[in-house]
Amino acid sequence: MLLKKYSFTELRLCLAKQKKVFKQKAQKTRDEANQEYDLNRLIEMAWQDRLPFDTIYEQYGLTENQVKNKMRKLISKRAYERWRKRVQGRVTKHTKKCEHKPNRFQGPW
Repeated sequence: MLLKKYSFTELRLCLAKQKKVFKQKAQKTRDEANQEYDLNRLIEMAWQDRLPFDTIYEQYGLTENQVKNKMRKLISKRAYERWRKRVQGRVTKHTKKCEHKPNRFQGPW
């Protein structure tokens, strides 16, 4: 049986690749755990009256249309219809129409 001799740099590259794969797997499990929390948080922020879509864009990078599409997928049809009826034309959900210009998220507490 012949063994191939590796140079030091080849061994270093191999170890670096293994570490990278391990980090990616660890990152994936953390992302999956936080993903559900983030989706719940997104729904909560979308339902709040005084929180404009611009704030959601700053935190999640989602435009108003993307938030609408996400909400359509995440909540039931009836709840989506209620949410659209509530949000449509609401001055406080659109920064350009709002006088007081909210600049941060304020929770329900």
